[in-house]
Amino acid sequence: MIPKHCKLIGAPIQDGAKRLGCEMGPSALRTAGLATAIARLGHRVTDLGTLPKPAPIAAAFPNHALKNLPDVAAWVQLLTHVAYEESADAMPIFMGGDHSLSAGTVSGLARRAQQAGRPFYVLWLDAHTDFHSLHSTVSGNIHGTPVAYFTGQAGFEGAFAPPPVLVDPSNVVMLGIRSVDDAEREKLPASGITVFDMRAIDEFGIALPLQRFLDRVQADHGLLHVSFDVDFLDPAIAPAVGTTVPGGVNFREAHLVMEMLHDSALVSSLDIVELNPFLDERGRTATLLVDLVASLLGRRVLDRPTWSF
Repeated sequence: MIPKHCKLIGAPIQDGAKRLGCEMGPSALRTAGLATAIARLGHRVTDLGTLPKPAPIAAAFPNHALKNLPDVAAWVQLLTHVAYEESADAMPIFMGGDHSLSAGTVSGLARRAQQAGRPFYVLWLDAHTDFHSLHSTVSGNIHGTPVAYFTGQAGFEGAFAPPPVLVDPSNVVMLGIRSVDDAEREKLPASGITVFDMRAIDEFGIALPLQRFLDRVQADHGLLHVSFDVDFLDPAIAPAVGTTVPGGVNFREAHLVMEMLHDSALVSSLDIVELNPFLDERGRTATLLVDLVASLLGRRVLDRPTWSF
């Protein structure tokens, strides 16, 4: 295993979600020992602290259901810049915060990949596709829009600045999907995004579609960003999320995904989003997330600790 330089970056955005509490996510991951777990694997860890909330940006849009649009627009602009700057010499790990943060992180990382002359890929681990535009969202919760934004779909004009570099939708693979709204379902087939929902995982297992994707990234000499939403996991093992959907990925499947990602040596950046410690049970979700990140960064099955709650 080649040691990495991992930069921990707290992004306490909760303006894109309905339920408050995601702003505590970075603190919960630190308390659960994320930096120590990574360092014990031989990696260098630099904790850059938690980003201060930026001043809102004047932004308006005709969909009056949208919540906190000026605040989210400011976060996206800030995170686009931070992701680009901090990925120059390290593997950034963004600790959220709700999933609207990925509109910024992915956009900044795509710019970095373009500058490096390498194709950019995104593995979206989530119960939801987050493929709404600012027009189509009925709830008005902007954490349901980042994939549409960074792949250049219509419906953000005048509210968000255009992404500096668009992500090719055919380079996005979604795994674990099990809740899709009608407006998203209508747009996805023509988008070029590959979606493996839970039925596909039930039928074929989780390893086969993931390995095919990783083989493609490797053959293309690509950079791989992983965006991990807590609701990718079944709520029975990860209750600390405001958008629970039954029937998610179980403990063994989640660790297999992380171990396969480590074996591939392709992952160059990571989001951990939607952790809401206010909804947790004695820190069990934060502890599980730390263990999963450790698996992604090289912890072997034989090294796995015993949990005690």
